[in-house]
Amino acid sequence: MHKRFQQIGLIGKHGDPIVKQTLLRLYDYLIEHQHEVVIEEETCRMLNNNPVSSVPEIDLPKHSDLVIVVGGDGTLLHAARVLSQQNIPLLGINLGRLGFLVDISPEEMTQQLTAILNGKYEQEVRFLLEVSMGDESSENQNILAFNDVVLHKWNIARMIEFETYVDDQLVNDQRSDGLIVSTPTGSTAYALSGGGPLLHPSLNAIALVPICPHTLSNRPIVVDGDSLIEIRLHPDHTEDVQITCDGQATIPAMPGEVIRIRKAEHQVRLIHPTGYDYYSILRAKLGWAENPKKNRC
Repeated sequence: MHKRFQQIGLIGKHGDPIVKQTLLRLYDYLIEHQHEVVIEEETCRMLNNNPVSSVPEIDLPKHSDLVIVVGGDGTLLHAARVLSQQNIPLLGINLGRLGFLVDISPEEMTQQLTAILNGKYEQEVRFLLEVSMGDESSENQNILAFNDVVLHKWNIARMIEFETYVDDQLVNDQRSDGLIVSTPTGSTAYALSGGGPLLHPSLNAIALVPICPHTLSNRPIVVDGDSLIEIRLHPDHTEDVQITCDGQATIPAMPGEVIRIRKAEHQVRLIHPTGYDYYSILRAKLGWAENPKKNRC
């Protein structure tokens, strides 16, 4: 039996009417079961300020011992980046499409929550990446990524030329459409579409996945999770180059900068229902459960 949760923070995907209905049902359930509830202020405005207790997102951990995220994986990715430094556990209600991170359906919400809030759950810890950009003497614009850090072009269709270093050792000098630097969590996201490997979330590893490389022998590589990864753009290939974290936060890459990516100091705590099975999620989300024999005439 784990710790019971009494004070609950709520975050919902903004501007989605379906989320609004689920949030109101969730709020009523929590109040009925005598939990203290505080809602992120943007989410509260979406609910027409019906529940009166709201705070800025960054302050949710001060008023709660569990934050429930209602939406899709993107909503949870955002919450993880904002709240990870405060060591608050996150639980996801899935109103998105795939739902690798938010694994409770609205139909099972109240049943699953009754057990979880009473201490019957599984907890998982995952790491984030931290990106810093600047010259050799100074680093700035630190930003976090839970899924991946992507080097890519925007505005024009042109290859990027850059060097990749791992712990000061040159890996390669490549021309491609970009590079995906992925956590195990992000291995089922953009990196998977780019031909990268699936990494179990418990692994201390980072995947480097080239995007449409000019050299066909340039393949994805997996490195130790404690590695320092540096991407050094060639001087003539900095125009319209960006770094995007989790497909949400973007930083322009300036001439002369070195992009440094390493494991972040703080981690993300995810709460799952008892019996959580990562491979079961892969089978369901990626269609591995299909049996070809059943389709035979």
